[in-house]
Amino acid sequence: MAALAGLSASTFQWPLMANNIERVDLDAVIRLLNEPDPILTQSAQVRQFEEEFADWLGTRYAVYVNSGSSANLLSMSVLQHTTEPGEVIVPTLGWVSDIASVMHCGFSPVFVDIDPRTLGMDTEQVLAKITSRTRAVFLTHVLGYNALTPKLLGELDRKGVALIEDVCESYGATFEGRRLGTYGLMANFSFYYAHHLSTIEGGMVTTDDPDIYQMVRMLRSHGMVREATSSAIRDHYHERYPDLNPDFIFAYPAYNVRGTEIGAAIGRSQLQRLDANNALRTRNLGLFLDHLDPAKYFTDFERDGSCNYAFTLVLAKPDRRLCQRVMAALQSAGVEFRRGMSGGGNQVRQPYVRQFVSADQILQYPHVDHVHHFGFYIGNYPHLDPQRILDLCSLLNGLD
Repeated sequence: MAALAGLSASTFQWPLMANNIERVDLDAVIRLLNEPDPILTQSAQVRQFEEEFADWLGTRYAVYVNSGSSANLLSMSVLQHTTEPGEVIVPTLGWVSDIASVMHCGFSPVFVDIDPRTLGMDTEQVLAKITSRTRAVFLTHVLGYNALTPKLLGELDRKGVALIEDVCESYGATFEGRRLGTYGLMANFSFYYAHHLSTIEGGMVTTDDPDIYQMVRMLRSHGMVREATSSAIRDHYHERYPDLNPDFIFAYPAYNVRGTEIGAAIGRSQLQRLDANNALRTRNLGLFLDHLDPAKYFTDFERDGSCNYAFTLVLAKPDRRLCQRVMAALQSAGVEFRRGMSGGGNQVRQPYVRQFVSADQILQYPHVDHVHHFGFYIGNYPHLDPQRILDLCSLLNGLD
């Protein structure tokens, strides 16, 4: 118990997230509210945020929505309206909406294990699971690490299988010099409070495809044709349905997942310092992993191009005693953590997927199961004092 000596719940005071919405962001909202007659529903701020985010990312289009989960849902809805029923290959480590959106849109999820170095889907397993019924690979970049490989991209292109990227935890990370979210047919982002950039709640769907862009805009707002910016699309529906009010033609059975002007104003403010903040997060992660004891903790993550909003802490071996010691030490020191990594760990263990995964299949994913039982994440934010990171590593390294 030597590593716990002298520690109290106030030693570190280390929440999962801090200082993500700053005074300057709130001032941007106040300026909006101080306008003579401010519009608070989706309007000019949303349009400007979309343009600025697409420009920052390097895609042609971006559509702002009310959450990253809604972004997932709209991406799967596009697939639902443009392909036949079938299967979507999904991660075992990720957020529930990655898989739930697949199920909501009538596709069957097909699971693969993770690559321990990236926490993302194992390329070889993805390629082995592709069949004639595969409609897409829904790849999640987990906690800031890139999950793309040249082989994966080449084989998906050769087989004609769509790639959809979930970049909710990793925007700013890169692969071969390009930002994640620029490789797939579509990409999804989350602006939840704990992420790299926050609009309190919020998300984005990005794409380079003009037809998908128009469809996502309509799906976001009840399926209304008037949401399309394409005059050709609007004219098509107006001419085909002359008995309908042109302002209220609903092309799809869709949703209302629009964002607000307040959220967009915060996002625009935060976007101005995103790159600088991401550089600090990357520095912090390097400091953390470089000073952990590799005999006790897995440190061989693929960091090239990574951009992490959390420290990944995974035991090197399945050691339940050390796992309990780690949790007790963090709790005693006032360090908030999440066990199991993203989404609570191995998604095939969750009750909502039991219709697709039998009890005996749960044990077929050993790498994600290790993270599920012996993995954690700890908050990594720009204003962390480097000395506190070193002190945390000393605490963890002293456990036995």
